[in-house]
Amino acid sequence: MELDPDALIDRSAWWARIPAVAALLEHGLNIPAGVTFLVGENGSGKSTLVEALAAAHGLNPEGGSRDARHSSRVTESPLGEALKVIRTPGRRANAYFLRAETMHGLYTYLENLPGSPDGDLHDRSHGEGFLELLARKFRGYGFYLMDEPEAPLSFTATLGLLARLDALRNDGAQVVVATHSPLLTALPGATILELDAQGIRRTSWAELEIVSHWRRFLDGPEGYLRATLG
Repeated sequence: MELDPDALIDRSAWWARIPAVAALLEHGLNIPAGVTFLVGENGSGKSTLVEALAAAHGLNPEGGSRDARHSSRVTESPLGEALKVIRTPGRRANAYFLRAETMHGLYTYLENLPGSPDGDLHDRSHGEGFLELLARKFRGYGFYLMDEPEAPLSFTATLGLLARLDALRNDGAQVVVATHSPLLTALPGATILELDAQGIRRTSWAELEIVSHWRRFLDGPEGYLRATLG
């Protein structure tokens, strides 16, 4: 992904001033094969980047496929419109985007399609519906995006998602996941990109700040609780 030379960008806009986005605009972003995780604090640009990747690939930034036409209140940045996609030559891949925060709207859109096979999603729990839609839409060779997919999932269900990510890459899929989950990012062989005040850097699971925080919290929650609760 890189900035389209013909795109007009307002570098003073809030989204363009996010260090990770500024790094993408300046240097581009190479997404390797397999599974790539985008990690970082709230406001670091994870969702902004994954939304832009979806839009640049012709996907609905609120979730769904290239053909999805549902929309609520537009909150996405125009970054996706300013990016150019450089692909390895080959057949056009299947593509899909799932966002935990917009799943209700996507379920409603899908169930209202003529002859829809997805009319049962609202009848499931949030987590069950998410996993079922994942199983139906994320299949085989393709380009897939997820934004905080761990949000509706239990620990056991998140392990199931990790196994699904491994199966997808074994099928030749390319997957990008924005996440806060130390469980998902433990996937062996995955690429981890950390977004912070310096921009975007490749790192390892053991070096992630969120992993260090969870280790210290689980070993001694009292210290964190005293500092938080006074």
